Amino acid sequence: MIARIGTRAGLIAAAAALAWAAAAPAREAAAEPAAYAWRNVRVGAGGFAPNIVFSPAERGLAYLRTDMGGAYRWDRAVGRWIPLQDGNAVSSYMGVESVAPDPTDPNKVYLAAGMGHWGEAAIWRSADRGATWDVVPVPFRMGGNEDGRGLGERLAVDPHRPSTLLFGSRHDGLWRSEDSGRSWARVTRFPHQGLGLPAGRRETHGGVSFVVFDPASRSVFAGVADPGAAAVYRSDDGGGSWRRLPGGPPPAMLPVKADVAHGRLYLACSTGIGPNGIAAGSVWRLDLAGERWTDITPDRSPTAEGGYMGVSADRNRPGRVAVSSVDRWHPGDTVWLSDDDGAKWANLRERSRRDVSAAPWLRWGHEEAEFGHWTAGLAIDPFDGGTIAYTTGATVYRTDEGERRSGTMLWRPWVSGIEQTAVITLISPTGGAPLVSGFGDLAGFVHDDLDVAPATMHLVPRLTNTNNLDYAGRKPNVIVRSGTLHAEQPQSGASLGYSEDGGRSWHAVRVPPIAVRGQAPQRYDLRGEAPINVSADGATFIVGTPIVMVTHDRGQSWAAAAGLPLGARAIADKVDPRLFYAIDVDGGRIFVSRDGGRSFAPATARGLPRDLTPARMRGREDQWPMVAEFGRAGALWFNLGGRLWRSDDAGESFRAFADADLVVDEFGLGKAESGSAHPALYAIGTKAGVRGIWRSLDGGGHWTRINDDAHQWGLRFRAVSGDPRHFGRVYVATDGRGIVWGEPSAD
Repeated sequence: MIARIGTRAGLIAAAAALAWAAAAPAREAAAEPAAYAWRNVRVGAGGFAPNIVFSPAERGLAYLRTDMGGAYRWDRAVGRWIPLQDGNAVSSYMGVESVAPDPTDPNKVYLAAGMGHWGEAAIWRSADRGATWDVVPVPFRMGGNEDGRGLGERLAVDPHRPSTLLFGSRHDGLWRSEDSGRSWARVTRFPHQGLGLPAGRRETHGGVSFVVFDPASRSVFAGVADPGAAAVYRSDDGGGSWRRLPGGPPPAMLPVKADVAHGRLYLACSTGIGPNGIAAGSVWRLDLAGERWTDITPDRSPTAEGGYMGVSADRNRPGRVAVSSVDRWHPGDTVWLSDDDGAKWANLRERSRRDVSAAPWLRWGHEEAEFGHWTAGLAIDPFDGGTIAYTTGATVYRTDEGERRSGTMLWRPWVSGIEQTAVITLISPTGGAPLVSGFGDLAGFVHDDLDVAPATMHLVPRLTNTNNLDYAGRKPNVIVRSGTLHAEQPQSGASLGYSEDGGRSWHAVRVPPIAVRGQAPQRYDLRGEAPINVSADGATFIVGTPIVMVTHDRGQSWAAAAGLPLGARAIADKVDPRLFYAIDVDGGRIFVSRDGGRSFAPATARGLPRDLTPARMRGREDQWPMVAEFGRAGALWFNLGGRLWRSDDAGESFRAFADADLVVDEFGLGKAESGSAHPALYAIGTKAGVRGIWRSLDGGGHWTRINDDAHQWGLRFRAVSGDPRHFGRVYVATDGRGIVWGEPSAD
């Protein structure tokens, strides 16, 4: 059975009998959304895009698949990428395993969508370039965000019979559809039937790594990238019968990606499926007529590291082919180009220049941006051999100078409209930039202008992830952050930092070794699990190491916060610099400090349930359940197991608010509506079976949904905050679609 998803109309309707449809909102239960306008905070790509595919049916039409942010279509008329799955409510579908534009009809396109073997998997079918979709759940699993996501396109449309599709699965062999993806059957005559589902959540298989049709014949080729079964297979009857091609790459070389043109099959091989852990690789050419293999590996030096993954043949010039390296960390990944079928190669990295003004943070604090890493995707425009694009772990690059025989070749980020990052946390301070973010992999940014890509990320200390941020309520230029150390940082480094200029420059903070339960002293601030908060006046930092530590002099000296049990975490009041609050989940107590964090005592906390364990954080990247109000001293909001509680007297008493039907996952505060005594509340939560983004203007008494069915982003939400200076504005951190922000619509 098929579900219909419209990215423009925002329609998600499914037959009630479909079990997977339970993840989609039930129409009769949905509250009428408030009119909100939504868009992305601009960064410019930022995450791993495993491949880019040009349509062979129309000039200027291309598709990009990402590993957790859905698929995009390049719209040449408007000059930007259009996200195609924002109306989707199923998290797993945001990991795209493969994309296949119909080679005969530019309006038709197919997606193989499924984040991992543990989640839902479906074939998405569109007859209008992704404006609307039919979603067909399938019996085989996918791995759009698993290892091997940079392998070749597994989904392919027969150019001679476009209603026939083949899909190479990771675990269950080759599958075939004769009705444009409506139904699927296993190809029992394909020699490799797969290894079955892996036992562990983080385990996977390469499986059938690519399927490519020869547009000039009835031949189709499929690769298998499972160790011990690595092979390339050929069918000359459109995929009915198959045989293994003899010769070619040695068994250690897994066939990972291929392209066919002008009577040649070009094959990229690696010793692993990537995107990490590839030690070596090779490139091969197969002359189809005589089935003769030739090793055309660009770099044969004994010190060459990494493998090859991207491969693309020029449809207009026989013998012209490009390949990309992967995991070539020294001296760095590159794209190789040959005009003579691989007899000679030009290293484009050596003659390339990158203009990253569209995403200047790509310099990573250096004078020039790197050529890229994880360069799994590569494509030559089938209508214009001068246009070449490749994907990296952080962006998509494009050049229109690919046919230049000499001189510098200019590449630019091809990212307008793409926001594909995993955002962990964010804050909207009461002064300075409207937004400061904490990202996965990219550390995070100061967003002075929400429509302009930041110049740089947080660099000192250099962290892969920023897990928490806080600002001083009365001095918002003082910001603190904590995160996960970058692999290149020595263990004597720092995972904490502070800024005195609104996040534009940073200084490292180090907590000295402490002894816990009689063990030898050690540093507990190097594991990414030590959140940091700052007092309202910016003078005091408090760090959530097992023994809470406090500094009043920017880390020059430290003292343990007296009166707190092990494992408590403290936050600061946003108005009174003397006030700090802490939660002891195991002991069921709220603590308060009235002397700047030096000592804490239990608060009465009248009205709160005695069991506080529902407030336990699942991991270091979760939003903290207690938030101090930015406009009033002693005002606290507390999420206890999905229900909000409020204290107006620094934790001495709490009361729950009326609308208990909303189960709150994350929440944040924003500027109050004119005349209201309550800040605007924004929440990620579920009400009457509808999960979404909600707003309350009466202190939690009533909630209104403010996103709609066209703006769901896979419901992959990590954090939310209102803006203390702009009524109605809200920022939402998504896990794969960057930061989205909304304001009440003028319509």
